[in-house]
Amino acid sequence: MNSVNKEGELNLKSAGRGSLAFLQGFLRHPEQVASIIPSSRFLERRLVDCACIRHASLVVELGPGTGGTTQAMLKAMRPDAKLLSIEITPEFVELLRRHPDPRLNVQLGSAEHVREILHQQQLPPPDVVVSGIPFSTMPLTMGRRIIGAVWDSLPPGGLFVAYQVRDRVALLSRKLLGQPEVELELFNVPPMRFFRWRKPEA
Repeated sequence: MNSVNKEGELNLKSAGRGSLAFLQGFLRHPEQVASIIPSSRFLERRLVDCACIRHASLVVELGPGTGGTTQAMLKAMRPDAKLLSIEITPEFVELLRRHPDPRLNVQLGSAEHVREILHQQQLPPPDVVVSGIPFSTMPLTMGRRIIGAVWDSLPPGGLFVAYQVRDRVALLSRKLLGQPEVELELFNVPPMRFFRWRKPEA
């Protein structure tokens, strides 16, 4: 009974540290953090389904923050799958690297360098790239570079899924990626839109 209580206390403390780190990250770099509040469990479930996480061998996550979506994807992933999370905020990277799951590989860096990081880590093209980074608050040129890098990193049939409050990512992607499939998750603060593209097989 004591071990259960201690585990529960540890989980609560970790959750508290994660929320505090999320708020601090937002206050220091609002252009890099999509929301002041971590993702809801409804958003996490929809993300897992929309990105076909259960069937993927390699998932790349851009902007995992404090790891709410990271944890949700790890729970859904196959035992032999891998998750590469790329985060630009050092405090978030330090927090994520405490996660004990050996399938998780956390790297400090910018999303526009996704191809280079995959190469450095000796990883193949991912089945899906998931992005929570706020395209609406970054310079247009950087947004286009990130989208181009993501698209180039995907194999034919690969998925790119971006969950966003606004539709900037769809506007930036229109020429290169075409029209996305769009879903809306209302049970999140704020409500979140999911934009999904699949790279053509040919």
